[in-house]
Amino acid sequence: MSEASPAGDRSPRAGLRNYILVTAAYWSDTVTDGATRMLVLFYFYNLGYTPLAVASLFIFYEVFGIITNLFGGYIGARFGLKTTLFIGLGTQLLALSMLAFAPQGWLVVAWVMVSQALSGIAKDMTKMSSKSAVKLIVPENASATLYRWVAILTGSKNALKGVGFFLGGLLLTVLDFQTALKLLVALVGGTLILAAGLMRGGLGQANKKAKFGQMFSRNGAVNKLAAARIFLFGARDVWFVVGLPVFLSSVLGWTFWQSGGFLAVWVIGYGIVQAATPGLLRSRVEGRHEPDGRTATILAFVLAALPAGIALALGAGIAPNIVVVAGLIVFGVVFALNSAVHSYLILAYTDSDKVAMNVGFYYMANAAGRLAGTVLSGALYQWGVASGPSNGLIACLWASTVFVLITGLLSLLLPRSLGPRTRPIKLDDMGD
Repeated sequence: MSEASPAGDRSPRAGLRNYILVTAAYWSDTVTDGATRMLVLFYFYNLGYTPLAVASLFIFYEVFGIITNLFGGYIGARFGLKTTLFIGLGTQLLALSMLAFAPQGWLVVAWVMVSQALSGIAKDMTKMSSKSAVKLIVPENASATLYRWVAILTGSKNALKGVGFFLGGLLLTVLDFQTALKLLVALVGGTLILAAGLMRGGLGQANKKAKFGQMFSRNGAVNKLAAARIFLFGARDVWFVVGLPVFLSSVLGWTFWQSGGFLAVWVIGYGIVQAATPGLLRSRVEGRHEPDGRTATILAFVLAALPAGIALALGAGIAPNIVVVAGLIVFGVVFALNSAVHSYLILAYTDSDKVAMNVGFYYMANAAGRLAGTVLSGALYQWGVASGPSNGLIACLWASTVFVLITGLLSLLLPRSLGPRTRPIKLDDMGD
């Protein structure tokens, strides 16, 4: 019944090899995903699409991310994480090809939404696979190692997403839309071939008796963390996905590569902070060096003050260049710490035999938050900008403040200890 890898797969040498391959595949998908986001956003906004219309291009990306995390964890449990990893890379290859090789007349909203739906599937299938694999690779009862490896994987992913943002803005400046996408097709295709040729063995044992109903977590700590995750990522994307890039280009007059470059630097810095989180947060409560629910709560309430402060400063007429750049840097640091703590807690709260399903459920909540943030980002920006150039972003920032406050309230419910009481209740123990 166990999904966990056999003992032989947990040897340091084999574990390190698989960790490197999984991380490389995750990196490739992340760079192309970030680049595609910037290419699509700026290309269609430059064609005259409204902020809400641009946001609609990414709705299926988030909707299918939710569905993927729901079914992806189940597929990973049934067939192994290696299968879901390769499905993710293959789907990304198809999504990019739809845009890179389609006739020009096909590049309309419906076609792009379908392509983005596939990208959403690819991104979350790859992410679920790679983060679940870390739990299986790290030796049991090595919580400090798990914390460090998760932080490195999460941080490097976000740093490379920033590289993707910059790459997308740069490519659209020097190349046409479809030529840029063909380069991304080559990157993902090469990674898929390399991973298929070098990876030996599986990532976890397939559990043919896994039931779909087990996808819905019965672990109270996981459910509370997932609820907090919805609002945490909604708080970021409600101003970051559409409102901020459009504000930088239309209000501040930045070029594509300047806007993409700034967002890239922010996300890279955000990723560096995530990777460094174990060193930055050294909790010594009860002799532990790993974070717990108290850590997540404190970080959430600190974070809530930041979008509110940026909104007030913009409303007061303070120079928007300074306010947005400085505010976003501070927001990024605190958000990165909070996100990294969440990424550790989801694996700390779950057992190895439930990891794919619980991580899939958790990232389904993550995708739901991104979906809400994406839609609201376009809608609120378009609504607010009608009354003033800066009011669109201000509306998004106040929504972000509300979302983070809800995250903090939900985080109050998280366990204050990672001791035996937080060990997930197994379905077998419940008589199912």
